[in-house]
Amino acid sequence: MPTTVFDQFTRRTADVTAQLTTLGIPLTAPAPPPADLNPADPWASSYTVPVDRSSLAWCTAVTMLADHHHTGIDRQVLAADALLRELRVRGLAQLHSDLHHGAPIDYRFTRCPYCSGIGEDPTQPDCSEVGCASWLEFAGHDHVCPVCHGDDYQPQWFAEERMTELEELLADAIEEREERALLRYRIRARLYRRTVRS
Repeated sequence: MPTTVFDQFTRRTADVTAQLTTLGIPLTAPAPPPADLNPADPWASSYTVPVDRSSLAWCTAVTMLADHHHTGIDRQVLAADALLRELRVRGLAQLHSDLHHGAPIDYRFTRCPYCSGIGEDPTQPDCSEVGCASWLEFAGHDHVCPVCHGDDYQPQWFAEERMTELEELLADAIEEREERALLRYRIRARLYRRTVRS
């Protein structure tokens, strides 16, 4: 049976939702009731939107957290809820960076956890959902991934390009070092001649 690249996203959400159902965890995180919102509490959540735990973004977040912490997804449900409530899908890029100790992620060499390196938004939203300009709304218009921003995941090609750049930098550094060594030799020779004459 032929499969497409988009089948992996369906499998990811199906696996996570099956685990949630088995664990008895609801597929929607309800919004906090308005009575619980205390404006005097600086730590209170002001988000009133429920979180869909069957969305691809939520399933990706909970999987990333569970894999990083070596726990089951049941231990990371509330963290994934908080991430999606506050930062939505774009929060996955921040989470990915945080899990790598705050280092910037180069998605040309690291596969994007959301789109798996295809560079497009895997949920295939339409232009009205994304908010594209009216002149961009036409059939087949692609939307870049909100996490990796469409970076082209091709580590083999970019590695070769980067090695070429590094070789050029190394050659320049060696040439500069040789020039400096020659300059140091000339300075020493002049200083030696002056001290010998004196």
